[in-house]
Amino acid sequence: QLQLVQSGGGLVQPGGSLRLSCAASGGTKAVDYYAVGWFRVAPGQGREGIACITGGEGVTGYKDSVEGRFTVSRDNAKNTVYLRIVSMEPGDAAIYYCAASAGYRCAFETRWYATWGQGAQVTVYT
Repeated sequence: QLQLVQSGGGLVQPGGSLRLSCAASGGTKAVDYYAVGWFRVAPGQGREGIACITGGEGVTGYKDSVEGRFTVSRDNAKNTVYLRIVSMEPGDAAIYYCAASAGYRCAFETRWYATWGQGAQVTVYT
């Protein structure tokens, strides 16, 4: 059964950067078989889809609000998907989740994904 284990959260100053990791294990398919989405839950907010990468060739997509500062990538050899965030803003403080869906297409809707990581806390401090 596929499991996603996240790492890389922490404290970051405004303008700083960090990289979140989402390692896939336990499944019978490699990570590039899956579409992977990234979501975040800010204090008092619902779960927001912000970025995703398709299965197969790994086409990426981003919400307008994060385009240009967030980058999704994938390392097939490590069975891991990454979310890099640069130029951190206070509004980026949230719990970040990765999620996987079998197949090519990715989406920003939570219902698209069957398997979720445990979440990673990102705090932006001044």
